[in-house]
Amino acid sequence: MVGLRHFSIMIMLRITVIILSVIAVAWLASGHTNSMLIYVLGAVFIFVQGSLLYQYVTNVNRKLTYFLESVRYSDFTINFRSDNKMGRTFKELNQQFNEVLHAFRQARAEKEANLQYLNTIVQHIGTGLITFDSTGQVNLINNAALRMLGIYRLHQLGELKDKHPRLFELLSNLDSGVRELYRTPSDQPLALQGAAIQLRGMWVRIVVLQNIQTELQQQEVESWQNLTRVLRHEIMNSMTPIVSLVGTMRLIVNEDIEKSTTDQEAVNDLKEALHTLEKRSKGMMQFVNAYRDFTTLPKPVFASLSVAELLHEVIQLLQTDLTQSKVLWKLSVKPETLTVKADASQIQQVLINLIKNAAEAFSSQTNRLITLSAYQTDNAVMIEVEDNGDGIEPEAIENIFIPFYTTKKTGSGIGLSLSRQILQQHNGQLNVSSEVGKGTVFTLII
Repeated sequence: MVGLRHFSIMIMLRITVIILSVIAVAWLASGHTNSMLIYVLGAVFIFVQGSLLYQYVTNVNRKLTYFLESVRYSDFTINFRSDNKMGRTFKELNQQFNEVLHAFRQARAEKEANLQYLNTIVQHIGTGLITFDSTGQVNLINNAALRMLGIYRLHQLGELKDKHPRLFELLSNLDSGVRELYRTPSDQPLALQGAAIQLRGMWVRIVVLQNIQTELQQQEVESWQNLTRVLRHEIMNSMTPIVSLVGTMRLIVNEDIEKSTTDQEAVNDLKEALHTLEKRSKGMMQFVNAYRDFTTLPKPVFASLSVAELLHEVIQLLQTDLTQSKVLWKLSVKPETLTVKADASQIQQVLINLIKNAAEAFSSQTNRLITLSAYQTDNAVMIEVEDNGDGIEPEAIENIFIPFYTTKKTGSGIGLSLSRQILQQHNGQLNVSSEVGKGTVFTLII
């Protein structure tokens, strides 16, 4: 404002000088006989003053034009010279222009930094994000969405037709606020939810992709827990009085019936029946109690654990069993200093169960090998238990995490269900991949 106020004053002064020059020339010419010379000199002087005024205004306009163009095209690299060759007004005006451009540069730098910050967050979050316009042009897709869909790039929505035709239909017709379920070709359940916003006069749709595998597994585990809890309650309520009555009946047989009859064979048959009934009732109660851990698993106590030490301890616990089964083992931890936040006893329980299962997965193989490997990914620690055994049949692999389901002749069918539950309480996952005749890999994601 100071520069513009000085600019107005300078204009008024120059115009005043020109007006006074005209008056002076007219007055001098009227009082002298050589008026022609006075008119010529006066005209030259007035022309010079007018030229200076024109140059002054033109320079200011030119600076304003440069300034406005730099703002229009976001070119804030221009710098106006803070000199005073054309007066203090120009120096102040140049300084103010430079200060405004400096403020614009700072604002743009902050905007770019914020944009880079937000883009880094978007690319590193675990939730998938896709934004696209009405023509199907994809403006943004983050790394999580690429991983979920098993692709490495996406420029046009139509590129999904080959690999994800159902997803293409859902995205094309997804209404704001509506949640849809989509299963990928690898059977990963994804929840889709969209919203539409207007950006620079164009409608853009934002779609959030969330892997709800853990959520569904958690709901499934909770359903099985509730069912197991009810069954256990009802069975225990039924078995307890039966065991008590069997004891009472045995006393009656020993104290009353056996002494009052001569048919010893019938008494022996009755004793044997009561013994069998008691044995089976107690066996049923023990069987039901074996599932107590599944319904009352304690919350994990998290601590920073060395993965290498954790695996070595598990191998030491099972070394004798593996040697007797003629099973070799191999450990690989990269890096060796790899750590994980977990409950040591619970993760050991999972690993022991998986290694025991792996040791029982061999039939006629001579080179029996179990490989334990651990490594770090972007946001998780992966621990793999791999064997080169018989593998799991495709129809069985979908059911192995269901409580009470087992492919072994002996076993409760609770080990893998309990292991997955432990991983879920660690905010992780327990996955499996298997090929019949080649082996199985269980992966702990923590």
